[in-house]
Amino acid sequence: MNNSIIFLEGQAPGGMGGMNILFIVAMIAIFYFFMIRPQNKKRKQLQEMRSNIKKGDAVITIGGIHGKVAEVKETNIILQVEGGVKLKVEKSAVSLDSSTQLTDETAEQVAMGNTPK
Repeated sequence: MNNSIIFLEGQAPGGMGGMNILFIVAMIAIFYFFMIRPQNKKRKQLQEMRSNIKKGDAVITIGGIHGKVAEVKETNIILQVEGGVKLKVEKSAVSLDSSTQLTDETAEQVAMGNTPK
């Protein structure tokens, strides 16, 4: 009788340890697929959009300035806004281009500092 009690006591911690490791692995997988992966995808799309900006594109900056690209340089652009005024803006400040339709959902995302899908 004592042998079976010792045997059960010896097996209990090992069985629970396996469940703990499985739970941790599951949590990491959930974080990766629901948080990290979508953010990386959005960041990649935004970088691609910014690198493909060309003269004549209609863009919106993070600050909400609407304009057309008058000139493209390596790290910044010259943005022509209403009244013919030209602004020098960093490419990293561009949040939307003309191919992205501004809906209530995308407007809310931009206002919160996120890039729409």
